[in-house]
Amino acid sequence: MAQIVRTDNESDPRLDDFRDLSTADRRPDRPGGRGLVIAEGTVVVRRLLASAYPPRALLGVERRIGELAPELAGVPVPAYVTSAEVMAAVVGFHLNRGVLAVADRAPQPDVDEILARARVIAVLEGVGDHENLGALFRNAAALGVDAVLLGAGCSDPLYRRSVRVSMGNVLRVPFAALTPWPSGLERVRAAGFRIAAMTPGADAVSLREVASGGGRTALLLGSEGPGLTAEALASADVAVRIPMSEGVDSLNVATAAAVAFYELAAAVN
Repeated sequence: MAQIVRTDNESDPRLDDFRDLSTADRRPDRPGGRGLVIAEGTVVVRRLLASAYPPRALLGVERRIGELAPELAGVPVPAYVTSAEVMAAVVGFHLNRGVLAVADRAPQPDVDEILARARVIAVLEGVGDHENLGALFRNAAALGVDAVLLGAGCSDPLYRRSVRVSMGNVLRVPFAALTPWPSGLERVRAAGFRIAAMTPGADAVSLREVASGGGRTALLLGSEGPGLTAEALASADVAVRIPMSEGVDSLNVATAAAVAFYELAAAVN
């Protein structure tokens, strides 16, 4: 069971995992980064505690730690209880959600392991916005996408903002880096996937038409601004688009992904 520890000292060294998160919650290879996984709010903390990511500690106001009592019953880590003011001083900003958890990273699955088990996957190129990436993972979890592969230029799915926006679903949806890029797409094709590249181009075919064919599909999605590179598009088996009303040429990448995931899931099921 978690050990409940009261502290009102913002300099308490036991809270160092939570300190100055605006600069410290980065990948280990970035300046100041410790590479920890950080969950905010009771919903996301519950998902972290139920995930494969080994928890290190929690920090929260008494009410929020109390709400997590059932989940903490089997978790042998400290849960530090303090005031909202001390939390803000430690974290570096005011936290409306009232509770944080930190965990170590878990080993990510091998790309070939993912491909062997999946029927529908998302493959991303250049998705660098943390909120879009988090929203995309949330959509993937909700709409039956089995895994996400990350190509060149993608941000870290385990960055705090991505974890928060995904509502913890980056901790549930398997993901791995696909390298080298874009030649790594040949591994996806060799595993029996048809690679469908999302683009607003007029020569692309309707996504629904492609989805209706069934089969194992890898949906290739590009960056928020320019979209997929010419090299990635050339590596796909088919270019697909979402038909839109006149005057609108594209959607936010997470929104477009949700529409595409729904179509693909409907075809598979």
